[in-house]
Amino acid sequence: MYSKFSEFITGKNKICVIQAENPDGDSLGSAIALDYLLSDREISLYCPVDIPKYLRYFEDWSRVSNEFDFRADGYIIVDTAATVLLSKLLDDAAIRNRLYSAPVLILDHHETEDDVEFPHESMIETRPACAELIYEIASTEKMEISKQAAEAIMQGIMSDTLGLTSSAVTARTFEICAELTKLGANVAELEERRREFMKKSPRILDYKADLIKRVEYSLDGALATVHIPWDDIAEYSDEYNPNVLILEELRMVEGVKVAVAVKTYPDGKVTGKIRCSGEVGIAEMVAGYFGGGGHPYAAGFRTYDMSYEDVVRDLVKIVPELLEGEEND
Repeated sequence: MYSKFSEFITGKNKICVIQAENPDGDSLGSAIALDYLLSDREISLYCPVDIPKYLRYFEDWSRVSNEFDFRADGYIIVDTAATVLLSKLLDDAAIRNRLYSAPVLILDHHETEDDVEFPHESMIETRPACAELIYEIASTEKMEISKQAAEAIMQGIMSDTLGLTSSAVTARTFEICAELTKLGANVAELEERRREFMKKSPRILDYKADLIKRVEYSLDGALATVHIPWDDIAEYSDEYNPNVLILEELRMVEGVKVAVAVKTYPDGKVTGKIRCSGEVGIAEMVAGYFGGGGHPYAAGFRTYDMSYEDVVRDLVKIVPELLEGEEND
């Protein structure tokens, strides 16, 4: 299977690596790793939005641009096979036309169905992180994995597995991290870099206190939700992602099985980030109801023309059914 990657890059001197419009540590680490792994080619890294400040502990985050490379010989999309997360690209007629006419390869690790509409090849394996898949490709295809590539892969894996603590982690994940360590990736140094960058200002700590006070509980405390309106997004997101501030706190509340942070935008867009406690894994099914996807314990969605109250109403309706189905399984 991994030979498909080598076949795709053969004869291509300029390759553009694309992240979706919701970049995270895994997508960023995957993109940066490919930049190093394909160092014998001209590589551009593209994301339709600016890399959030909370991800800028990656040393090479600034390599990512929001200027699309129309002259690339091929395009590699990392960490998603969902059309809904590529809408910013498809809404641009020029980019859309390019993706319909040029070779495209999708690398993803999610269980959700590949529904990308333009012609493409795909390499999709259910794994804890897309970065893990990229390591397997590089290792199997005998690509040189530099220290910088190893660090980017390690950071991608650590990000999407919450520091190797998520239920998706396998024995192979630990083996890969050991192999990356041998290649020069130092987990302690990478984590120290992340922790230093993730320090909060007093202003952000005050905002986190406000978010905690807004949390609403439903279904006898099994569902926790919080609304993050546009005013908050505009004021705080550039400094610290409100989702990151609150979701893990919600997930750790006694009795909470499903935690959802809902952002609302002036154009009617609504996004939701979902986390499940260790005892249940229905996050991707909850997200799927709203047209999103992800993992059993971490997922997301985006929809339009709904209010926060509408989302909570639907969550109260569907979560009990999904929890019951989980218990029956």
